[in-house]
Amino acid sequence: MTIELDRPYSPERHHSHRDVTGGWLRPAVFGAMDGLVSNFALIAGVVGAAGAGRGAVLAGFAGLIAGACSMAAGEYTSVKSQTELMRAEIAVERRELARDPEGELAELTAIYRARGLDADLAARVAAGLSADPEQALRVHVREELGVDPDDLPSPYLAAGSSFCAFAAGAVVPLAPFLFGASGLAVALVLSLVALFVFGAAVARMTARPWWLGGLRQLALGAGAAAVTFGLGHLLGVTVS
Repeated sequence: MTIELDRPYSPERHHSHRDVTGGWLRPAVFGAMDGLVSNFALIAGVVGAAGAGRGAVLAGFAGLIAGACSMAAGEYTSVKSQTELMRAEIAVERRELARDPEGELAELTAIYRARGLDADLAARVAAGLSADPEQALRVHVREELGVDPDDLPSPYLAAGSSFCAFAAGAVVPLAPFLFGASGLAVALVLSLVALFVFGAAVARMTARPWWLGGLRQLALGAGAAAVTFGLGHLLGVTVS
């Protein structure tokens, strides 16, 4: 294999990556799975206790609205707190660069020495990157904190993704009862199919075997629903 050093580098000839830092995938996946599993488990518990009917519809709607709002609020608070902490640490780094630029230059040189560069090259790379204060800040933040100061996660994106995904998942087991279903069978089939399909889709996105992801999510969701249905049935018998 011959490497042509005299040819200019072209980004078009390089492979591309998907965005893994946008802050939407985790809350979307978690929200959809939680909405589907928790609302099906809730409806199954109500049906197990009192049978299908108006109570199952009310429980499904309550679970959808309350769960979506709770997920959105939780994701917003979590990501907002994380982002505020990152910004506070970035401010600390900015102050250190202004107060002790030589010390920060030595620190960056040591980082590159630890990564395998010789002393002279590490010093020259660190000095070149530190010539521009804003560039120096970005480099120090990435090297020391492991975050990109120009691409911090958005709490609004996380909250919106979580809310919409939870609602989309929660409506699946509720839909049959909105059209007059008198038992749990249709909701069960729809929910199990949705669990498998969504688990398989997520597995494909993360380069895992689709069938393994589908079966894993199917087993987790079915287990949660079975436990809730059983407890609801026992509670219904006890109350009656």
